[in-house]
Formats: sequence, structure tokens, C-alpha cells
Amino acid sequence: MKISVIGCGYLGAVHAATLASMGHTVVGIDVDANKVDHLGRGFAPFHEPGLDELLQDGRATGRLTFSTDFGDAAGAQVHFLCLGTPQSKTSDGADLTFLVSATKALLPHLSRGAAVVGKSTVPVGTVDMLRGILSRRPDVLLGWNPEFLRQGTAVKDSLVPDRLVYGVPGGKASAEGAGVTAALDAVYEPLLGAGIPRLVCNFATAELIKSASNAFLATKVSFINAMAELCDASGADVTELSEAMGLDPRIGNRYLHAGLGFGGGCLPKDVRSFRAQAAALDVSSVNDWMGVVDSINLGQRLRTVEIARELCRGFLSGRTVTVLGAAFKPDTDDIRDSPALDVALQLAAAGAHVTVTDPKAINNAWMRYPQLRFEPSTRRALEGAELVLLLTEWDEYRSLSPAVAGGLVRRRTVLDARNVLDAAAWQAQGWTVRGLGTNSVAEPAPVVEPAETRRPLVESAETRRPVVEPVETRRPLVEPVETRRPLIGPAPVR
Repeated sequence: MKISVIGCGYLGAVHAATLASMGHTVVGIDVDANKVDHLGRGFAPFHEPGLDELLQDGRATGRLTFSTDFGDAAGAQVHFLCLGTPQSKTSDGADLTFLVSATKALLPHLSRGAAVVGKSTVPVGTVDMLRGILSRRPDVLLGWNPEFLRQGTAVKDSLVPDRLVYGVPGGKASAEGAGVTAALDAVYEPLLGAGIPRLVCNFATAELIKSASNAFLATKVSFINAMAELCDASGADVTELSEAMGLDPRIGNRYLHAGLGFGGGCLPKDVRSFRAQAAALDVSSVNDWMGVVDSINLGQRLRTVEIARELCRGFLSGRTVTVLGAAFKPDTDDIRDSPALDVALQLAAAGAHVTVTDPKAINNAWMRYPQLRFEPSTRRALEGAELVLLLTEWDEYRSLSPAVAGGLVRRRTVLDARNVLDAAAWQAQGWTVRGLGTNSVAEPAPVVEPAETRRPLVESAETRRPVVEPVETRRPLVEPVETRRPLIGPAPVR
């Protein structure tokens, strides 16, 4: 089956590669020539485990190609729209500019009976708008097939999804939707044969499913983070609380881990878009509820900065601080709306001398925030630190040796804002450990001179050569202004 994928950012590149791995002939279309060149050579312009291997396999078999010419999509039986829908610059709603322009560009190249199927996360009413654009082609089918990918596990999520959702005209009982349903069944035949559940619904339901799913996940994260604050106030431990709650099958333990909160290019903007949809439909309960979820999430960043200030005896100015993590989550180089970088910028604004390290996202972070100092080596980043903040829970940070790390820093104080360290093991090595909602804090650690050591900091070897030139400074490079709003926000979807 010949398939085109329009838009080859994060979603589109993964979708194109996985469809080719199922045996389809796939052409990916994108207006970014540099991106197309990377993908065409078998390399994704972003970090996603397993994706390069799929791209190279598709290239080797000839089933996967990429182009900047919409004309190369001609003859495809199914066209997937995988365009970014970032938050609007003027409101909390989604910006559909890329989706609309791509649909118009595709229109002249549609074959009779072809199916145009959207995968982007969109507000209710988007499909009806696209119907208007396609009204000149009544012979073309229209459907919506929302994606449920998670960065870091996107390849697995595509090849072994939890479910497949088809939004079709009139819903599952409508004869009008039979054509696009059959087309999607042909696309996903290997998955359906493996027993993956399939849900057929109307357009409005398909549009809402992804937004509602993300809203619920965000609610769980913000709920447990609110409980973390309550635990700190009452002397309880949120890790034990969430473990007990998660054992209840009605609740489950997924997304019930307290910490710094969520970020990235999807969840925050989807929460705000969902809220905007509710406001437009005059559903105040959802509007108010999503506002609280968003506020709690952003509040975790401010709370982390205040705890860092407490650990520095009330003064961040002049302190040497190391931030472990720049990506918004592990196993990605995506820094969009990164909680870690938001906190790092706020610390710098308060006068701290901040060094940020990350195993994958450091180049992206340096290009966007050159006012911060970046160091690719975890060992070097830790040298002389008076406070260490673990803000992105990469495995290599989870496995840090507290003894070896203690020989590098000036003061053995760590703020584990992801609640992933073994606090007792670190405290046994003389560290002051503070989590969020764990009450794992002792007396301030003494200042010690860094000791030289030949022992590895983590199991894997680290490079001694910096990827970027660190910017040395003894003055904050952003204005030291206190703010109750995060210093960074979501960036346009790639």
C-alpha cells in the first residue's frame, strides 16, 4: 500500500518509519529541506531510541523515502496529516496554521478515492473545518486517527499501541464511514491481526480522546504533586503514599510519581488547549479544573526554586549550583517547556552560578539559552558545586555514586526534585538530601574541599571533551527579577 505522511517532525517521522516497517511503501513530505535530508540518510534530527534503525531499514529496503515536493505524494491511497499544532502565540488555543496550509498544498495531488487521515492533536471542530477545504473533492475520504506516542518510547508505542482510534463520518454505525474504516484497517492490518483493540467513533469523539487522555494524565501528575506539598506540611512521605494508592486497581500507579512536574511539547499545551475548548463551549467546570491542574504544575517549578533557596540558607546569589538534566524528560533531547531549564533560568535570575549538564539535550539547550553555562561531563559539572539539583531523571543520574560525587562537590547537598535517589544511601555518605514531599532532609552539610578520585562516577564511561564551549561567568546573565510565572514556555512543535 502506498502511503504519504505529511509533516515529518517527531510524530510524522516515527509514523512513517513504523508504517514502512509494516511493509507499506511510504513517502514522507516536509517543507524543511534540512530535516528531509537527515531523514533521507537514515538519521532523525532528534533523539528517539530505535528510530534511526527503523529509518535505515526503510531506506535499505526502498520502502521509505522523504521529499519536500507535495507532488511526490500523488498516487498514495492514504495520506496521514502529522503537522504540529503548537499553542497559539495570542491565546491558549491550538495554532492550526501548519495543518491547514498542508491540507491545501496536498489537495491538487489527491487521487480519486484516497483517504486523508489526521493524526495531530486538535480541538473539536477541526475536522469540520478541513471538510470545508476538501469540499471540492467529494471523492476523497476523510478520517481522524489520533496518536498516543510518548517520547522515549515512541517506536514501541507505534508498533505495539494500546489501542487504535478511528474517527469517521457518522461514527461506527454509519455507512458513510465504511470507506475510511476499511482504508485504515488495511494500513494497520498487522496490528489488528496481533489483537490490538480498535475503536471506531465520530469525529468529535476522536478529536477529544487525545485531549481528554492527556488532561487525565496531567490531572494525576498534578494531584500527586499537590499531595507532595501536603506531605511536606504534615510530615508524611509522598513516595509511600503514592505506592499505597497505586496498589488500588481503581487508581493504578502510572503517572502517580511526585516531582517537578510535566513539560514538553504536548502535555502542557494540550492542557491549555483543552481548557480553551471548554471555555469556548461554555463548560466552566472543565475550564476551572484544567486551570488548577496547570497552576499546580507550574507551581512545582517555583516551589523547587524556593527549596533550593532554603538549602542555600536563604541566599542563592553567588552560590555555585549544578543542575542535572536539561531535557523535559529522560530518553529525549527535547527541551520544549522543560521544567529543568525553567528552574535553571530562575536560579540564574536569582544570582546563582548555574551549570547544566545532560546526556542528550545539551546542544539544543545551549543554542536556545546561551546565558546559562553548559557542561557535557557530569563529573566536571559537579566539581565545586554547593548545591546539586536532580531535575531530569536520566538513568545515569539515578545511578550516581554518592561517595564519588561527594568527592567532587564543595557542599554535599542535593535537591532530588524527581524523588528517584536512595536518600538513605546518600545521607550515609554525608549528604543533605531533600526531595519533594519526602521529608528526606538533614542538617546542612559541611563545606568540603573536592577530592581527586579515579573511581567512575557512574557505570558507563564519560567523555572529557565538551560538546559546546561552556560560558564562564560570575554574574547572572538574565535579569535577577523575582517572578511568579515560569521563565520559559512551550516552543513550536518540530
